[in-house]
Amino acid sequence: MTTAPIIIFVQPQLVENIGMTARAMMNCGLSELRIVDPRDPWPLHEPLRERMNAASSGADEILNNAGMFATVEEAIADLNYVYATTSRTHDMVNRIFTARAAAPDMIERATDGQKVGVMFGRERTGLISDHVALANARITIPLNPEFASLNLAQAVLLIGYEWYQAKDTTAPLRLATGKSRPATHKEYFNFWNRLESELEKNGFFVAEDMRPVMTRSLQNMLQRAEMTEQEIRTWHGVVSALLGVPRRNQMKKTEGA
Repeated sequence: MTTAPIIIFVQPQLVENIGMTARAMMNCGLSELRIVDPRDPWPLHEPLRERMNAASSGADEILNNAGMFATVEEAIADLNYVYATTSRTHDMVNRIFTARAAAPDMIERATDGQKVGVMFGRERTGLISDHVALANARITIPLNPEFASLNLAQAVLLIGYEWYQAKDTTAPLRLATGKSRPATHKEYFNFWNRLESELEKNGFFVAEDMRPVMTRSLQNMLQRAEMTEQEIRTWHGVVSALLGVPRRNQMKKTEGA
């Protein structure tokens, strides 16, 4: 099992941001939070803890197990690779990942047995240069250059999301069919043959030389719809209603098709 990256907060100012970050972490399957030199003494007084827990929306386990550290050096001492999140250059030569590019790098390192961490700075100023210098690489999140400001929870969510997606196997697209099932080609053919027959009886195919083009176009539309078995039945009912066929009689007809 791939070990999730550890989230490290350096000098957070607002307990609400810590709570919202825990919520974002749990959304993305991140479980370990380390806090360095927070503004409010830890453990928090009850009113502050209540505000933090409320902002976490139930991610109390992450908050209860959060590690407290006096310095960044102590917080990252046992880690093999650390990413510093910052949008500034800090006048240093460094490897800079986007969040999307960093995710597979994290997974590769974690799979190799390395412990990795992602470091975030305080709300207003971010990480200072001395803390960035302690990291192995940086992560930036490409956003609107005229308004690229993110709060801590948003930044954690974006990076956590990319990490989660990089290892997720969910199909990018699927057809949810409810209690029905995708229609078979036989069911499509039965409906198409009926539709074509009724269109012919009612003079739809005026120009015989255009009929092949029109039939292909109609068949293509039907196949592209990816209908369910129930939807095919519904369209049989639509055709019956337009023809004035009693619904009960039509149901017997389609069931025997």
